Amino acid sequence: MLAGRSLGRGYDWLWTAFAVSTFGTSIAFDAFPLLAILVLHAPPEAVSALAAVGLLAGAAVAVPLGPWIEFRRKRPVMIAMDLIRFAATISVPIAFVLGQLTFAQLVVVAVIMAAADIAFRAASGACLKALVKPDDLVIANGRLESTTWTAIAIGPPLGGAAIGLLGPVVTVIANALSFLLSALAIRRIGGNEPAPAQRQVQAFRAADLIEGWRTILAHPVLRLLFVNTVVVNGLIMATAPLLAVLMLRDLGFAPWQYGLAFGAPCIGGLIGARLAPSLTARFGQHNVLLAAGTLRACWSLGLAFIPHGAAGIALVFALQFGLVTCIGIFNPVFAAYRLAQIEMERTARVLSAWTITSSATIAVLTALWGVLAGLVGVRAAVALSGLLLMMTPLLLPRRVLRAWEGPGSPRVEVPR
Repeated sequence: MLAGRSLGRGYDWLWTAFAVSTFGTSIAFDAFPLLAILVLHAPPEAVSALAAVGLLAGAAVAVPLGPWIEFRRKRPVMIAMDLIRFAATISVPIAFVLGQLTFAQLVVVAVIMAAADIAFRAASGACLKALVKPDDLVIANGRLESTTWTAIAIGPPLGGAAIGLLGPVVTVIANALSFLLSALAIRRIGGNEPAPAQRQVQAFRAADLIEGWRTILAHPVLRLLFVNTVVVNGLIMATAPLLAVLMLRDLGFAPWQYGLAFGAPCIGGLIGARLAPSLTARFGQHNVLLAAGTLRACWSLGLAFIPHGAAGIALVFALQFGLVTCIGIFNPVFAAYRLAQIEMERTARVLSAWTITSSATIAVLTALWGVLAGLVGVRAAVALSGLLLMMTPLLLPRRVLRAWEGPGSPRVEVPR
C-alpha cells in the first residue's frame, strides 16, 4: 500500500515539498498558453513557439547544471531553484496588473522556469535516493506519482474556476506562492546532508557535462527506456498547445471546461500509481513496464476527433483517463528502476541529462507541430502525433536478460 509506514522524516518533508509545488503548478495548468490566447490573442503558431522556445532555451541553460549540482549539497540547490521559480513566476502577475505584460516576458519566464525545473528535478532525485532504501524506491516514487495525479485531477478544474471568478493571473500567483512553501518544507528535512567528495567540490571538468548521457547510453536497458520515454513525452506534449487552441478557440469551450476535461481524468493516474507496487510484486518489473508502456501509446489518436459540446468533454475524459492510468503505473516503476541502476555520484548528472533531452525533444516537436498545424490544421497534426505514438512500444525493452554488469550497477534481473 502507498499509505502506511513512513519512509522516514526526511522523505516525508521531501514529499510535502513536492506536493505543495505540484499542486501549485497544477492549479496554474497551461497558465502561459491561456494568457497568450485569452489576454495577448496570440495565434496557434505563437502559442506553440512559447512552449517550444521556453523548453529548448531552458534545456540549453541547464546543460552545465547537472555536474554543478552533482558536486554540491542537494537541499540548498533545491531551495535556490524554488526561490528562482518564485521570483520569475510572480513577475507575470505584477506585469499584468501594471498593464505591461508582453509575449516576450512570457518567453523569458518560461526559459527561467524550464532551467530551474530541470535543476530542481535532478537535485530532488539525488536527494530521494539518499533518503530512501533501495527496496522502498517503488513505494516512494509511487507516492510521488500518486500526488502528481491527485494534483492534476484537482488543480486544473480549480484553476479554471478561479480564472473565471478572479481573472487570468490568479493561478500564476498561487503557483508562485507554492514555490515558497516548497522551499520551507525542504528546510525542514533535517539531518546532516553528506558533503560531496573532495574531488567533487572542485571545479568540474568539461567531461562532466556529458557524463550523464555517457552513463545512460552505456546501459543496455536505460538506453532503450531513455529513447522510449523521451519520444513518448515529446509526442504527447507537442500537441498540448494545439489542444488548447482546438478546445478554447475552435470548439468554444470555457477555461473551466478545458481544465475539467484534462484534470478530472487524472484520477486514473492516482489509481495507476497505487496499483504499481502490487503489480510489480505480482508480475515483475519488466512485465509491468512492457504492458503499461505499450498501453499508454493507444489513446492519444482519439483526441483528433473531439466534437462540440458535452460529447467532446466525455471523449476527452475517457481518452485521458486511459492514458494517465497507464502512465501512472509506468512512471513509478520506471523511476525506481532508473534510480536503482545509477551510481550515487552520477545521479544528478544522469537525471539532468535525461530531463534536458526530454525538454529539448518536447521543444523541437512542439515547434514542429505548431508549424504542421498551420499547414494541415490542428486536428490533422494531433492525429499524426497519435499515430506515431502507437509505434513507440517498438522502442521498449522486449525480453529479459541477465543483470547489467556495468560499474556500480546492482545484480538484478533486467529487461531488454
